[in-house]
Amino acid sequence: MTSKILKGAAGGLAAAALLLGVSSAAMPAPASAAPAVDKRIDGWIKHALLVMKGNGIPGSYDGIYRNLMRESSGDVFAINLWDSNAKAGIPSKGLMQVIDPTFRAYHVAGTSWDIYDPIANISAACNYAAHRYGSIDNVNGPY
Repeated sequence: MTSKILKGAAGGLAAAALLLGVSSAAMPAPASAAPAVDKRIDGWIKHALLVMKGNGIPGSYDGIYRNLMRESSGDVFAINLWDSNAKAGIPSKGLMQVIDPTFRAYHVAGTSWDIYDPIANISAACNYAAHRYGSIDNVNGPY
């Protein structure tokens, strides 16, 4: 009987709680397939791609993801306080590590003016990369 109760992650947790005499509310929920941050990054990139498409900015999911992970490891509030930009008083910020003047110059209409906003940061960085390199897909190192 116990083996039938323990089938499935949710059933297994409920059964374990019963067997241990613990409230099932105290048991941890089953883990999702991907960490929450991965799901947020996926959503941010997909949203930015829609904004970019509407504004004629080229780029692919893979190109954005590759650069985003290299630049910030997915940290929305990443800030570089050691490179030449930082030493000049204009540190790189956000997911795609954009400096304030570049963000303002390549800001994409319809997005937030907050450099730490994921969609605005990705869109502005990709707009800059499109003008400078043809596409974010062509950026394979710091830009």
